[in-house]
Amino acid sequence: MDQPVADSAALERLLDRLCDASAACGALVLMAMAGMTLVSVVGRALFAHPILGDVELVQLGGAVVVASFLPYTQQRRANIIVDFFTTGASAALQRRFDAVGSLLYTLVMALVTWRVAAGGVDIHAAQERSMLMDLPMWWPYALMLPGLSLCVVIGATQTWTLFRSPREVAA
Repeated sequence: MDQPVADSAALERLLDRLCDASAACGALVLMAMAGMTLVSVVGRALFAHPILGDVELVQLGGAVVVASFLPYTQQRRANIIVDFFTTGASAALQRRFDAVGSLLYTLVMALVTWRVAAGGVDIHAAQERSMLMDLPMWWPYALMLPGLSLCVVIGATQTWTLFRSPREVAA
């Protein structure tokens, strides 16, 4: 096996492990949110005493969960693709479209990552806190950054791979 192929395989395995870890963290947050919601609903129904700030925590946790699952989805190329117009195109043309789509995804994710980071810095500087639980509002922003950054790395890697791989010969 030549060196570039071995390096590519090692990078792929590393990204797979990072995606799995990110998704596992997102799953833990999601399960915690579901458990808290269950306790809050039961507490409200049976004891007229819900968990204070449960909706606030679900809102903050939801953003973290989505950012944690996005890398897993992109790494496995499981995002929704509308290929109605390209089903009859050659494999080489489809690959070029995939490369351009991957590049656009990467650019959008880089923009989102930058804005989440900038927003988190601004919210931290303003010392903004949640209304009911008085939690620092920059925490969810910080917790979203690893997943979003991983999306950018995965998108860049996929774009690079799609653009540099040999073109298939149309039959």
